[in-house]
Amino acid sequence: MMISGAKIVVETLIEQGCDTVFGYPGGQVINLFDELYDARDRVHHILTAHEQGAAHAADGYARSTGKVGVVIATSGPGATNLVTGIATAFLDSVPMVAVTGNVSCSQIGRDSFQEVDIVGVTMPITKHNFIVKNIEELADIIRMAFKIAKSGRPGPVLVDIPKDIQTAKCEFEAKAQPVIPYPIIYAPEDRLRKAVELIDSCSKPYIYFGGGVITGKASEALIAFSEKLNAPMGCSLMGLSAVPCDHPNFLGMQGMHGHFASSVAEDEADLIIALGVRFSDRATGNTKRFGKNSKIIHIDIDGAELQKNINAYLPVRGDILDALERLTAMVKEHNNPEWAARIDALRIEELERTESALKIRHSKDCENCYVKCSHSDTPEDEYLAPYDIIDTLSAAAPENTIVVTDVGQHQMWTAQRYPLKKPRTFLTSGGLGTMGYGIGASIGASIATGKHILLFTGDGSFGMNLNELATAVTNQIPVVIVIMNNGVLGMVHQIQSLFYNKRYSNTVLSRKTDFVKLAEAFGAKGIRCTNTQELKAAAEEAFSYNGPFVIDCAVDCNQLVLPTLPPGGSIDNIITEIK
Repeated sequence: MMISGAKIVVETLIEQGCDTVFGYPGGQVINLFDELYDARDRVHHILTAHEQGAAHAADGYARSTGKVGVVIATSGPGATNLVTGIATAFLDSVPMVAVTGNVSCSQIGRDSFQEVDIVGVTMPITKHNFIVKNIEELADIIRMAFKIAKSGRPGPVLVDIPKDIQTAKCEFEAKAQPVIPYPIIYAPEDRLRKAVELIDSCSKPYIYFGGGVITGKASEALIAFSEKLNAPMGCSLMGLSAVPCDHPNFLGMQGMHGHFASSVAEDEADLIIALGVRFSDRATGNTKRFGKNSKIIHIDIDGAELQKNINAYLPVRGDILDALERLTAMVKEHNNPEWAARIDALRIEELERTESALKIRHSKDCENCYVKCSHSDTPEDEYLAPYDIIDTLSAAAPENTIVVTDVGQHQMWTAQRYPLKKPRTFLTSGGLGTMGYGIGASIGASIATGKHILLFTGDGSFGMNLNELATAVTNQIPVVIVIMNNGVLGMVHQIQSLFYNKRYSNTVLSRKTDFVKLAEAFGAKGIRCTNTQELKAAAEEAFSYNGPFVIDCAVDCNQLVLPTLPPGGSIDNIITEIK
């Protein structure tokens, strides 16, 4: 059948199981959008307010389902507006296919209107990218993009399609089935046997896992492995939700803002078993100090991560699920009573330190305090503390609600506190730390799952992409948006407070934005809360509301994310309270 390149794109997307695409039209993708119009009963297009929002929506769609997210943008500014979203997906290993239009092949390199070398721009932030210059190759390139995006360690792939390739015609035959990923790489038997020797000879094992466990569908295998070793588990930010938060062996996130017990246990272990994690600087702190008391086994599907940030005693490349199942079968049962007693003691110490850290540090004399400026007549004991906000919303949310965050203090408080129990229910920008990620990702996750989404954000992060409220309202997305509004760029403000002599250079926002009126202007519901009674009522209403619901929460700008490490610090420098 002779059809146009634009139609080939749409038919191949459908062939690959794509039911939803996110994007924004423009001159160099008019033909593609014309074909989407004809196929609107087979593939749903979500028009966002901005291409960055579309990329984050495709990301949220992918993270919440494990499927490949698809985003479409025109050439030039449309394509470059995708860059932050593509980089976000790349650093967090999210499968995505970005389709961009470009000027005709004869115009490339001539500084044509809205021409950008988007392939060159995105080369460092994609698993692979293509520019299609032969229509005969178009369908197979799109298929290859899907194959690459979901194989091994997932990630984004970009396909740039010039205008004349979209209008040209050639024969097309749809495939009966979507492409399958490349063959799984299995860990070598001899490497796993060496791992067994190390595990069976240790007395203080610690399992450190990351997002690779979720991607590799290895949560149950991880739990079985931990239980056989009677080993405590801690995770990176991306590993959250892989195991239930209430599992007796789980100590929570470790690292710069991780749980005290988790970070100290990792430091005191004599063997760290790292699974699907990349040892980012936020997790390790000073790499020269990290793991000084232990040997490290590092298992990952991506060989490029082995020996990159931390020199492991035993690096192993292979599929996480397979490796865990084989290891569990080979290792002996462990008891380690002294280690278990030490872990229990660390849990108790963490509770004591947390109680101290949770005391509200509100100061009536703080000139930059949002609460003082906006709610000075409110009794001090009714200011909303971050953990109270999270506890109240988690109590109101349906079981296994997908939780999304933006980036900043609210992100870390949520990571520390929210009771996550099921994989793929926590979506956050971990590697790139993208402020403004949340609203787009929430839209994508809700469309993918049909469920209410809970978004925790800050006034700074929300301001980045609040235009996507228009998308959420138009599509009646049931997202509960909780703004922890402290009037500052919280995380940087905290660093300035602790390590820069409270020199608050450009972190005090001093904005007059009324988020309730803003929500109403977009067509959403909005409410402001200054105490837990108001918040509880708002949360109950929000989860019964069929559309975006904004809850503006007054938070003291002096509240800190604790524990924390100083820049370049280590576990030796951990700060758990400010006296």
